[in-house]
Amino acid sequence: MPSVRVLAAVIRHDDQVLICRRPVEKRHGGLWEFPGGKVENGETSLQAVTRELMEELGVDVTRVESPLYVRADEGSDFVIEFVPTMIRGTPATLEHSEIAWVSVGDLVSFDLAPSDRAFAEEYLLKC
Repeated sequence: MPSVRVLAAVIRHDDQVLICRRPVEKRHGGLWEFPGGKVENGETSLQAVTRELMEELGVDVTRVESPLYVRADEGSDFVIEFVPTMIRGTPATLEHSEIAWVSVGDLVSFDLAPSDRAFAEEYLLKC
């Protein structure tokens, strides 16, 4: 089965990161995740994250860096790349049911989607 490349934006502000609660009707509904989505054919990482975050949060992306962590998402054909992302603007809940700025130390206390949890646990070990 071919893999689908997905980018998860790791947006930091001081010692906090932005996470979003998935709509209940979607896969992993009600769980928290890093915002982002699928990379379309021919898109660069910057183009994909810019498109996804405008749709999901109404913000402009100013920079996307190399992945901090890459993981095949169990139960799907997604390969998720967690990429540091810089934004301009104030995030809004355009697609998610809720958004939150949380300290890196508190990430694992949230009910995260499985791949996002694996990243959070790995990311915390590096911080």
